[in-house]
Amino acid sequence: MKLQCYETGEFSWPEGDYVISTERHRIDPAALVDFYRAEAYWGGSLEPGRFLCAVESSLPMGAYTAGGAVAGFCRVVTDGAMFAYLRDVLILPEHRGKGLGLALCRRALEHPDLARINNWLLRTKDAQALYARLGFGPVEMSEGYMRRQTAPVAWR
Repeated sequence: MKLQCYETGEFSWPEGDYVISTERHRIDPAALVDFYRAEAYWGGSLEPGRFLCAVESSLPMGAYTAGGAVAGFCRVVTDGAMFAYLRDVLILPEHRGKGLGLALCRRALEHPDLARINNWLLRTKDAQALYARLGFGPVEMSEGYMRRQTAPVAWR
């Protein structure tokens, strides 16, 4: 028996003066790497090849202006059935304070291909209040979680 987990293809949703989209052709990886390096506390040493591979291996979502410029981005790492990890959420400074981050994350959580997911995780240093509005809370039994981290290997 073969199941088809991803059935719906790409989407675009209007969001005020913006469009939120899963259309991969809209993504500008070089610009996003520059944005993450400049704006994300974890993005200082982000390698373009590593980022491109990560985007290609996940479900990316961008927020775009009416003119098509990137205003924000996030991606979901998932098995499509039981688990999803919301990552790399970033709204560019000139677009902050307009509810775009919340809208972008909400679209990720409500994506039709992810509707059956019942276990979502994310990690943040400074946006707990934002994610709490979407139903996220602290991991109460974190003692059962384990982590393996190695030194980064240079990407091609």
